[in-house]
Amino acid sequence: MTNTNEAAEGDAASAGALAGTILDLEADRQAASEERVLFADDLLPGVGDDELKLKDALKIGGAFTFGMIALLQALDELESAALSTLAPDIANTLHVSDGVIVFISAASGGFLVLGSLPMGWLADRFRRGRIIAIASLFFSAMVMLSGLAINGLNLFFARMGVGVAKSNQLPVQGSLLADTYPIGTRGRISAGVAIAGRITGTLSPLLVGGIAALAGGGSGWRWAFVVLAIPTAVVAFLAFRIPEPPRGQFEKKDVLGEVIEDERPAPISMEAAFSRLMQINTIRMTIIAFAAMGFGLFTVPVLANLFLEEQYGLGSFGRGAVATVGGVAVLCTIPFVGKYYDGLYRRDPSRALRLLGLIVLPSALLTPFQYFMPNAVLFAVFGVPSAVLLSASFAMVGPILTSVVPYRLRGMGSALGAIYIFFVGATGGAVLAGLLVNAYGPRTAVLLLGVPSTLIGGLLIIRGSTFIKDDLSMIVAEIREELEEHDRQQADPETVPAIQVNHVDFSYGPVQILFDVSFEVRRGEVLALLGTNGAGKSTILRVIAGLGTPSRGVVRLDGRNITYVSPEQRTHMGIHLLPGGKGVFSDMTIRENLEMATWNYRDDRDDMERRIAAALELFPELAERPDELAGSLSGGQQQLLALARVLACEPDVLIIDELSLGLAPIMVERLVEAIEELRATGMTIIVVEQSLNVAMAISDRAVFLEKGHVRFEGPTRELVEREDLARAVFLGKEGG
Repeated sequence: MTNTNEAAEGDAASAGALAGTILDLEADRQAASEERVLFADDLLPGVGDDELKLKDALKIGGAFTFGMIALLQALDELESAALSTLAPDIANTLHVSDGVIVFISAASGGFLVLGSLPMGWLADRFRRGRIIAIASLFFSAMVMLSGLAINGLNLFFARMGVGVAKSNQLPVQGSLLADTYPIGTRGRISAGVAIAGRITGTLSPLLVGGIAALAGGGSGWRWAFVVLAIPTAVVAFLAFRIPEPPRGQFEKKDVLGEVIEDERPAPISMEAAFSRLMQINTIRMTIIAFAAMGFGLFTVPVLANLFLEEQYGLGSFGRGAVATVGGVAVLCTIPFVGKYYDGLYRRDPSRALRLLGLIVLPSALLTPFQYFMPNAVLFAVFGVPSAVLLSASFAMVGPILTSVVPYRLRGMGSALGAIYIFFVGATGGAVLAGLLVNAYGPRTAVLLLGVPSTLIGGLLIIRGSTFIKDDLSMIVAEIREELEEHDRQQADPETVPAIQVNHVDFSYGPVQILFDVSFEVRRGEVLALLGTNGAGKSTILRVIAGLGTPSRGVVRLDGRNITYVSPEQRTHMGIHLLPGGKGVFSDMTIRENLEMATWNYRDDRDDMERRIAAALELFPELAERPDELAGSLSGGQQQLLALARVLACEPDVLIIDELSLGLAPIMVERLVEAIEELRATGMTIIVVEQSLNVAMAISDRAVFLEKGHVRFEGPTRELVEREDLARAVFLGKEGG
């Protein structure tokens, strides 16, 4: 019973210690958040600048890019309006229900998700004009196939193709416009593109309705799609001539006064990019807000046309006329919205974003009145304010995202927005609308989807406005760090460290673990990471290896920014991690473990054998028994095998987590000998070590971490002289 009580007390003590550690970390996080010094408003990109006229911005970036994007936007609006206006005719011809045509029509926006990820990936790596041109050619082909559909399934696949082709809009076109034209005109540039679309969108209901009526018959709607496909193909061919601007040039000019281009951009991992982006509060709140509003925005046009036919008996031309009323009002308003947004952003970015949230709230209150009007005329009149407010807000999505997304991730940032807005909003709204319209009719579907989603979206945007200055300040910090590193490499390239960790913050969920961690590892150096339990030593190794993405800060390899590079790609670059705990396959032999480690080199059998032989040469005790199961080895021998597995990959930077933990002294000595041999070859090594004696024996320098903060960086012998830190290493938290 005594043993049981003692065990229970030990468990309680452990749980209490864990809770205390978590509370301490959260307190540090709160303190760091409060201590973070934001840059003054006039140092934020685009804030405090003099007003720049739109014509001057077009001179700076060239009118051709703007013209091509505007034309493509106009053609897209024409195609979208054609589908919405002609939805009842298409449903009748293809013999599908209202719910099916609503789903196919609205879900085409959801198909944007299929292309958004690869489009964002391509936009951050290759010439964006070429991507736009190819996507537009595919769009033209899919529009033609939409007009030739013979049943609902054909139309579904054609709409899927249209959605995939349209997916270049936010990730590629938005990224291109942001890098082509100055920050202070992005609202007007976005509004200008939206105007081009609205001009066509305003006329398109009459145009496509007129084409359908002129063609006559139940299949007259087909001609609208066939005619539209031809000019789209022509514009697509011209888009190949769009020039490629320097990435992030206007943020760099605003912050640094010059443009520093990255001559060795590293490949960006989607997972790392999305992880970083979702830790930017403004982005997270904004895209969730517009996703919520998308539930109503993408389904309401189709539902409205079904309602007009059922409630007021309007044909295709009449429905087009009703839609044109709202389009004209939007067309007259958006230019003023873009100009006002730019002016307000220059004075206060948070007020500019808050405004976008405030203007959508009234539309939720006006929608119920519109759908209870006694005739189509009043329906059109009451629909004008909602159309104006929602369109004005959505027109500024691009400027918001491009202002707070790191310029390296603009394509992926817009792709993330597209995923939420079109997949969650459009597809989710389409599914719900399809169910509701069949069960309750189009009016009930609009009220149940449009009103609450708009209210939620507006409130989330307002909430997001409280974070934008903090997020913009992080952009400034990153650009300044980039300039400092550029100048350093230009001044003395020979002193560039193998590994640099600069101003890294990292969190597991809401609990922040690392706080502004910075240190360097020189080429050919052995660096020991020491610290108390829970200090973040293993976490920073994961960040260096790419297994965790920091919420702030930069990781560099030989001066090259690898913050967003995948773990697999980092291994190809020469970074290899030996994790703590078991690093071997217990049911495999020593030889099989080494073969698995060198599996990536199996195409060259001779090279594979050379690597295995070189690894075994370092550890004769393993070479003597290659057919013995790894699980039968002692803990120290398994650690030797795990180290041999990593060394078989011939790393440039070797990262070892918990080198000597739990091993017998004789095996620790053997591991120390192995590290000494590797150091003699000039290998760069980072080791997490609990023993100060071992750290002194193997390392040139040490970094001491406590509660996620760097408390010491320098020669290991100097750390020993710091009694307070040395006690912390030996005794843990109590000693520190």
